[in-house]
Amino acid sequence: MDLGLDGRTALVTGGAGRIGSVDCEVLAREGAEVAVVDVDGDSAEVVAEGIRDDGGDAFAVEADLTDRDEVTAAVETVRDRTGGVDVLVNNAGIVDTVARVGDFDDEAWDRDLEVNLTSAYNVTTEVFPEMCDRGWGRVINMASIAGTGGNFAQLSYATTKAGMTGFGKTLALEGAKHGVTSNVLAPSIVVGALADLSPEELEAFEPQYERVRQATPMQELGREEDVANLVAYLASDLAGYVTGQVIGVTGGADLFAY
Repeated sequence: MDLGLDGRTALVTGGAGRIGSVDCEVLAREGAEVAVVDVDGDSAEVVAEGIRDDGGDAFAVEADLTDRDEVTAAVETVRDRTGGVDVLVNNAGIVDTVARVGDFDDEAWDRDLEVNLTSAYNVTTEVFPEMCDRGWGRVINMASIAGTGGNFAQLSYATTKAGMTGFGKTLALEGAKHGVTSNVLAPSIVVGALADLSPEELEAFEPQYERVRQATPMQELGREEDVANLVAYLASDLAGYVTGQVIGVTGGADLFAY
């Protein structure tokens, strides 16, 4: 199926990460020119080079998305090279703080809000008005199942991902009359090739993953491609009437079950 992304420019934040890199690859495969934006410029270049080796069009941009001056410069780089951003994937995020509320580290809280939420604001405010002026745009915001249901000992992560829902819905309202859609993805754990392991192998590797698999109605864990394929669809003309939605990529893990 042709998603009609030829001639479109996609900016993917956190583009060197596990999910972000696959988002970049799938968007490029569908014809978009992809700006791989990441605080780790070397890793971003590796992703971009791999896309180019496969015949796609991509380039790396290094930027700390919590620094507004760096964000402005990064977007200007993309704009100068491509003419402007058509598709924005707010994918950058961090999840490495595990602590109960009474033990939560203040600095970790502040950092996680900056990286997971404020960075999306910083980038979006640079590109969203231009999308509205041009009359076409797609914003895909990466939340999490933790943002819809909470998660034990992940206070900052769950809070910031819940914030991405309100953020994405507000963009949808403001962009609706201007041909700009905004949607939110809320995946559960995605583990790449680990999803191919047997239950016994997964238990030996990481017992928590096996517990999540057992609690998932489809009895499978997700892969990065499960998220990236939906990103590409939402970035396309085919999804022009889809906006303001929070879409789970969960194998049913967010369903109520006894």
